[in-house]
Amino acid sequence: MAAKLGTHSGSPRKRGDLDDLDVTHEINVTPFIDVMLVLLIIFMVAAPLATVDIGVDLPATAAEPAPRPDKPVFVTVKPDLSVAVGEDVVAREALSTSLDAATKGRKDERIYLRADKAVSYGDLMEVMNALRNAGYLKVALVGLDGRS
Repeated sequence: MAAKLGTHSGSPRKRGDLDDLDVTHEINVTPFIDVMLVLLIIFMVAAPLATVDIGVDLPATAAEPAPRPDKPVFVTVKPDLSVAVGEDVVAREALSTSLDAATKGRKDERIYLRADKAVSYGDLMEVMNALRNAGYLKVALVGLDGRS
């Protein structure tokens, strides 16, 4: 609350007149402006840190999404590191021949690779290298949709 000190109608105030001070009904906006300026500075500093995009002008494409195959070939790495082609468990040495039988010898067919969460990255890479050495270069990794 602010008070205006001064004299009433030109007469000097007496000691007992302190209770008769006029009250000023104005809002002091200086602290509000100070807070707003501090927030403005914080946002000006934090905004460039929040953007980590790399500006790339990507070309447009007219390609349609690839259709899903009728019978996809799944290679599964189980938690015990055994490998299955479709539903059949195969030895890693026989992976190439099993894939040739499943794809009817078409090396350009996409292979869907799925692995258990317990399988380490190194073990998964070994299976991917075996697929590559067998001539299957189109490998898609399969995962669950985590969106709720």
